[in-house]
Amino acid sequence: MTVQPIRLFGDPVLRTPADPVVDFDAELRKLIADLTDTMREQNGAGLAAPQLGVGLRVFAFDVDDVLGHLVNPVLEFPDEEEQDGPEGCLSIPGLYFDTKRRQNVIAKGFNGYGDPLQIVGTGLMARCVQHETDHLDGVLFVDRLDPAGRKEAMKAIRQAEWYDPATPPTVKLSPHVSSSPFGLGR
Repeated sequence: MTVQPIRLFGDPVLRTPADPVVDFDAELRKLIADLTDTMREQNGAGLAAPQLGVGLRVFAFDVDDVLGHLVNPVLEFPDEEEQDGPEGCLSIPGLYFDTKRRQNVIAKGFNGYGDPLQIVGTGLMARCVQHETDHLDGVLFVDRLDPAGRKEAMKAIRQAEWYDPATPPTVKLSPHVSSSPFGLGR
């Protein structure tokens, strides 16, 4: 098993947009294995490379008994339907907040060998794919909360036993174009 430590809220790598993967080699496949093993060890639904301190556009997922990964994802939304429900993050452990996301997503990218891959997701799979792709853009799910929700989340983060006050928390708005006040990307 290649379980790695997960970077926590406040670590600058979580706020840095990841670089596209250009080498589909054994090192990338080892990273994918590390992501998968670490995610499963922590009982997560997804884990992005920046959460392990690696600035590359790749994430692993395990949703509804579908285990996989996606490299260099690009998201498309086939409709405007939204979902709202609890969302958490392995980099913000133990905290969950209702977060609006798109209900349906089409994610296009590659597998660890560079072969084209497409994921069509709805519900939890759509939420996971959007959440993990946000990580690759330096965006955390608390950034998608409305102002009152962000204030509540930041208070809870500051009170969490894992929080390090030496690393000042930051919240930024999502860079994705949005038609809603909740920062949902198109």
